[in-house]
Amino acid sequence: MDPSMNKLLKWSVTNSQQQNDDGTATAPPPADQPRGNLTPDMINALFGGPTEADLMKAAMEVLHSDESDLENKLIAFDNFEQLIEGIDNANNLEPLGLWSPLVQLLKHEEPDLRRYAAWCIGTAVQNNEKAQDKLVVLNAIPTLANMAITDPNALARKKSIYALSSAVRNYQPAMNELVKALPEGYSAEKVDSGDMEAVDAIMDKLRETPVGSE
Repeated sequence: MDPSMNKLLKWSVTNSQQQNDDGTATAPPPADQPRGNLTPDMINALFGGPTEADLMKAAMEVLHSDESDLENKLIAFDNFEQLIEGIDNANNLEPLGLWSPLVQLLKHEEPDLRRYAAWCIGTAVQNNEKAQDKLVVLNAIPTLANMAITDPNALARKKSIYALSSAVRNYQPAMNELVKALPEGYSAEKVDSGDMEAVDAIMDKLRETPVGSE
């Protein structure tokens, strides 16, 4: 049996009406009282709906589909970003195989898709060392750095800086990659990822860079 269905069955038994000695049914607990650890995935399993992992995968399929128009892709990206605000879903990007297709969208010809890709990356890696490490492994830091300096779309540049800021704070491997990727004059040769003033100085310098300066 599927683990979520097994948990759902146990929950159902625990929370079902109990019989009193006289044969009458015990009233269920009030609606405002907790009924056990019923998760969204378990609710979805009960009603036959998709899990959050299913929704994440479906959104990515829309984003890479030639049959989806821009409007639907932006809706999918918005839903995807909301889902990965939760750290469990952010950490599910790797086992679901969604990191690589997400990073690929940083180079999409459509600026709104580049913007959303950077936005989602920034959300996923914020205060999340596992996700920060994945970004380094995928060599996405140089792509984001180049985007922050040269992308002709101001909103895409803004989100790439947000992604970099989230990626390098308190994670030295990502900071080292950023320092190597930036042109001369943007940072010192070595920057402590835990030095928030130094990190902010780099991000401010990127924000001040004229659009498409290189």
